[in-house]
Amino acid sequence: MNNNDMKPRQRFLALDTSTASLAVSVLEQDKLLSEVNTNADRNHSVHLHPVMEQALAEAGLGMDQIDGIAVGVGPGSYTGIRIAVTAAKTLAWANDLPVVGISSLHALAWGGLQSGWKQAEPEKGIHWVIPLLDARRGQVYTALFAADSEHQEEAPVRMEADGIRLMQSWVEFLKEQISKLPEEERPVSLWFIGEVDLHAETARGLETWFEGNLHIHPYAFEGRWIGYLGADRLLAREADDLHALVPNYTQLSEAEANLLRKR
Repeated sequence: MNNNDMKPRQRFLALDTSTASLAVSVLEQDKLLSEVNTNADRNHSVHLHPVMEQALAEAGLGMDQIDGIAVGVGPGSYTGIRIAVTAAKTLAWANDLPVVGISSLHALAWGGLQSGWKQAEPEKGIHWVIPLLDARRGQVYTALFAADSEHQEEAPVRMEADGIRLMQSWVEFLKEQISKLPEEERPVSLWFIGEVDLHAETARGLETWFEGNLHIHPYAFEGRWIGYLGADRLLAREADDLHALVPNYTQLSEAEANLLRKR
């Protein structure tokens, strides 16, 4: 029997380096003990270990008291993602710990939506959440999630897979999906979350559908959300295969890649 099956998984370390933010958190069960978020100008390889040590120290724990690791696997910065994933796998191997890979976009969507809802009481109903990370040349790392304002403590539910997409094509796809729905089944609002500044004008192409309920919300990654998503899996005694855990780099669809080449 593996040692992991014999001890309770109570305290977890979570880390993400997929964006400009270096985000680390420590949780006990599903409660946040500490969190360190710093803009490291993507120099994450230098700062990750000191930041992890800081987060553990603020939680009053040593690495020998950690029972599982959660890591953001992207998509996002090609170089950045590898830093956290490599560190998490190394720590898991050295300490005989379970590790789970978490979608960085899922964490971004949950954290950004919570940030937005704190600023204004959300309209009652289902909200669509579209996390954005800039991928240059009109491209974004993105996905689609849905969240119910009546259950604000719950993570958004995935509707479309993580991927790299042309922002203009992505907005047209969202329009098409909305148009297929009966009016009573359409979301009450849309939230574009994350690195939104460069893509705000394109996102506003949906304003005719959601006048007053299209939210373009800048948001910097916070480590707690990777922690919450990771704790959920670790408490369910899930673990990913250490050797099979790899970053999610994603690729454009063939049609989008062809369109980009013609520009």
